[in-house]
Amino acid sequence: MVKKLITEDTKLFMTGNEVIAYAAVAAGAEFMYGYPITPQNEIMHTWCKLLPKTEAGFLQTEDEISAGFSTIGGILAGKKAFTATAGPGNVIMQDAMSMAEMMRIPFVCAVMQRGGPSTATVIYAQQEVTLTCFGGNGEGHRIVYSTAGHQDLYDYTIKAFNTAWKYKFPTFMLADGYQGKMREPFTAYDPESRGIKMLPATPSLRGPGIAGVDRKPVHMRNTFNMEEELMEVLDSYEEEFNRIAPEIEEYEEYKADDAEILIIAHGIVARSARTAIDELREKGIKAGLYRPITLRPLAVQPLRKAVQRAKKLLFTESANGQMARICLEKMYGLTTPYETLYKMGVGVTGDDLVQKVQQMNGALACR
Repeated sequence: MVKKLITEDTKLFMTGNEVIAYAAVAAGAEFMYGYPITPQNEIMHTWCKLLPKTEAGFLQTEDEISAGFSTIGGILAGKKAFTATAGPGNVIMQDAMSMAEMMRIPFVCAVMQRGGPSTATVIYAQQEVTLTCFGGNGEGHRIVYSTAGHQDLYDYTIKAFNTAWKYKFPTFMLADGYQGKMREPFTAYDPESRGIKMLPATPSLRGPGIAGVDRKPVHMRNTFNMEEELMEVLDSYEEEFNRIAPEIEEYEEYKADDAEILIIAHGIVARSARTAIDELREKGIKAGLYRPITLRPLAVQPLRKAVQRAKKLLFTESANGQMARICLEKMYGLTTPYETLYKMGVGVTGDDLVQKVQQMNGALACR
């Protein structure tokens, strides 16, 4: 049993990577497996610094491949284990993530996005959306929370463990290097004090009793002999994923009810959008924000309603439309015109968005 660090609401000031480590302890995580890669290293460092107090465990593996599969091993043995990675590490961990997707293993991972492809930069990007949501060679039966700051990192790290153990789909906190490295205040808390009951980790293999007598036999597979057999399993996963989606999907709107120009952004870029919207409103321009929090599954109906209310849309992200493609597929049939502001691997500022929306507003006024 991991010892608690936080027993009452506590205001803290630290980096996002440190927040994730503290949140994992609060969630009852017992073990972390990982391999160093910037910009997520401080998650591992902080987790290890806390070990004398928490009595949890840690193993640095030889690479991300073994980190991913070691995490799976820990989970199968009944430990509430997790990992964290970024960039190229996210790429080579996809094999383990796909196995977890196929075998319905509650795999939890924090992804601190950096620029790509390959090594690229170690700083920041939003270029791991497609990889995290649909990576591997499966259908993307994954749950992905896109965080926008330190309180999000704490809240959704805790939520990710419960979501993974409840639904048995791989679950991700998708953040970025800016969030990981910057410092800001947040409130740490014990989940129980907020009425959040943390689901216990149970062994997937070698459970109590006799198989076939006291419990159903465990039959976990990721290999199938026939195409039709695989299709039957994946059809059941798709049906279940769609069924539980309304219970999982989350989104946020900011001044979107009467927005003529609706900015669609996720993660830390959504924070820039809020700043821009406040300035634009002062200038008399009705701008608003729609922020998808779950990129998988996407909150489709709220998105469509928000889009239908607006006169024009602006998709913006630190990638070349990776989030936008997910949204546009689900917006099929709607005719609201849209423009884009994409900055691959570069932060989108409030000033960037103010200038772009002013241009769009001028075009609307001339119609």
